[in-house]
Amino acid sequence: MKSPSSPFSIELQGVTKSFPLQTSGWLRRLRPDRFTALSNITLSVRHGESVAILGRNGAGKSTLLNLISGVVPPTTGTLRTEGHLTALLELGTGFHPDLTGRENVFLNASLSGLSRLETTRRFGSIVEFSELEEFIDDPLRTYSSGMWLRLAFGIAVHADPEILLIDEILAVGDDRFQQKCFDRMKEYRSQGKTILCASHVHSIVASLCERAIWLEQGRIVRDGALAEVCAEYEHSLQSAEAPR
Repeated sequence: MKSPSSPFSIELQGVTKSFPLQTSGWLRRLRPDRFTALSNITLSVRHGESVAILGRNGAGKSTLLNLISGVVPPTTGTLRTEGHLTALLELGTGFHPDLTGRENVFLNASLSGLSRLETTRRFGSIVEFSELEEFIDDPLRTYSSGMWLRLAFGIAVHADPEILLIDEILAVGDDRFQQKCFDRMKEYRSQGKTILCASHVHSIVASLCERAIWLEQGRIVRDGALAEVCAEYEHSLQSAEAPR
């Protein structure tokens, strides 16, 4: 592995992301033409950092991870990543339900940057990790959501990324397999990989991350040590739920 050219694996400078709104008739006069999901985001993530992305639904967490992964481009601002990146942003992204599990391994692995030869070498380990030996030649449409997760995560971790992005999907599946995924992510952390994890499950971020970024209405409210940011975030949630 070549030496990094920068101390940061992820850098965003003044990044804004907006989407056009489809409105017609009298609504056009009442609503703006675009919705701003992220506004003027500036942040840097060092190589080997594990960072939690916190925020209510609609705060901009998924949009941020989609931007970093390259799924969507920023509207304004600059974004740079350094290192092989793998993203688990939406369950089954890159999968085809009519193909078998085996066929989807090769399809999805190619999207993750693995050659066919590399995938062939790692295929047995992917299937073993996913615990899907009995079902690997069945069509994916016959899989449960938990089985989709197992296959997706098995492929992702065997792509050997230097940057791993995870968006909520580990809420799917049984507790034992979730723990297996957490253990693998902890291994990645100890190996100096960069991890960004958006999750509502406090135990996930508490055991994995040392830093947290709190988003609210597309802006960074707080960026700092995990315990401090989580405490402030939880307090804000409790205050919002308290009777008035």
